Amino acid sequence: MTTFYILVGYLCLLIGLGLVSNKFFKGTSADFFVVSRSVGSFLLLMSIFGTTMTGFALVGSTGKAYTSGIGVYGLMASWSGLVHSAVFFAVGIKLWAVGKRYGYVTQCEYFRDRFESEKLGYLLFPILVLLVIPYLLVGVIAAGKFIQPTTAGLFPDAFPMPNLPNGKPHPLSGGVPPWIGSGVICLIVLFYVFFGGLRGAVWANTFQTIVFMITGLIAFVMISKNLGGLKEASQAVADSEFASPRLAREGMMGKLQFMSYFFVPLSVGMFPHLFQHWLTAKSAKNFRLTVVAHPLFIMIVWLPCILIGIWAAAYLGPLGPGQTANSVLGRMVGQLVHSPILTGLVGAGVLAAIMSSLDSQFMCLGTMFTNDIVIKKVGPDRFSDDQKIWIARGFILAVVAVTYGLGIYLKDSAHVFDLGVWCFSGFAALFPLVFAAVYWKGVTKAGAYASILSTVAVWCVLFYRDIIAEKPPGMEEDELLIGGMMPVTIMIAVSAVSLIVVSLITKKPSESTIRKFFA
Repeated sequence: MTTFYILVGYLCLLIGLGLVSNKFFKGTSADFFVVSRSVGSFLLLMSIFGTTMTGFALVGSTGKAYTSGIGVYGLMASWSGLVHSAVFFAVGIKLWAVGKRYGYVTQCEYFRDRFESEKLGYLLFPILVLLVIPYLLVGVIAAGKFIQPTTAGLFPDAFPMPNLPNGKPHPLSGGVPPWIGSGVICLIVLFYVFFGGLRGAVWANTFQTIVFMITGLIAFVMISKNLGGLKEASQAVADSEFASPRLAREGMMGKLQFMSYFFVPLSVGMFPHLFQHWLTAKSAKNFRLTVVAHPLFIMIVWLPCILIGIWAAAYLGPLGPGQTANSVLGRMVGQLVHSPILTGLVGAGVLAAIMSSLDSQFMCLGTMFTNDIVIKKVGPDRFSDDQKIWIARGFILAVVAVTYGLGIYLKDSAHVFDLGVWCFSGFAALFPLVFAAVYWKGVTKAGAYASILSTVAVWCVLFYRDIIAEKPPGMEEDELLIGGMMPVTIMIAVSAVSLIVVSLITKKPSESTIRKFFA
């Protein structure tokens, strides 16, 4: 039970952190939503990196490497390291400057003023919320799927599972079931966000980023050691009849598919929770450390997870009944990190990565609902700061409940990695909108509407084809490719062409707006 007690102790630490952050709360909506724009370089780096590293990066990447091989690192990690920093530099600093100058708190506020359209905010709000919810599901599903194999065997009487068809005990029997694990994680995140606001999320992200980076390296060292070392673990994969095809780069992935993954990390330019974190910076200089260190941090986190997934193909073999690729990381930690203390610490680290994104996403949705819907409808002076905060808290509570319900319903039917890619693809398809808003004086309101609506239409059609529509036998695990490319390529192309063509033939923005945003 040592592992279980460590996990519980870690979660209690986060509750304490929420209570401490509440002591520093100034009682204003600006402090609750953007920490009074007072965050320095180190906290900015850790909070931004923490909120971009999710269950997708740990649980999802390990599971995807188990099924698809070493090329997964090139798909997301290498592209993300370069593209994220470029977006932070080219877009993040610009939006921070505009946000500080005019007091913006959300993306919708910025786009409303930039495109001189109140209705644009009402169109964007539900789209951003619906794209964030799959992102939240990645974390909720990953949490439940990691906790169960990590605690397997601890509660044989409380959570038994039937034996496998060959008569052997089920490897997940006695583990805390996903509906409990996911629920506890949601409640813990809700607690420190509820009381600490974005300051609680920033502090928790910083603490949790340190935890999951250190414990991730510990897990990697322990797993490789117990597999006989790096060389032996890799040789076992090469010798495995099941795993050896996963080492072959040639034929596993097309060149156009690999290159088109470049577009997926552009999603960070439209993440509403990242926009909110950018606005917390004290000055533009605080972005320097983030731009430089972010690619290095991605390598430190992703490389061990990918290798663990590759080794798991040889060590675990084919998945049995009731098992999914989402449980691979938890099973490897539970079976190969033999020290209960280290298993507990590593488990806390994985949960840290998952929660460091959930908190920012919950927080941004509450902020958007309060500022973009409620206050916009009734006026900024209708509610006191305290009432605005409680409105945000109420919406956060509703979002947590909906996300938890969907997470439990989809826990066995949704692959964390694939769900994450579709979420990121939707945000990436909106990147031309924010890039044009920042750099192109001639982009118009009609162009913005055309870009958003065409993106929604194409995303829905392609998502249905890949995730919802029934596939031919044997094609269930194949990614949807169009001309050998990822769907995100088509979505970005449609979004950009719609934006440019319609902007060229419609009325330009007023001179006052141009002066306001391009002074």
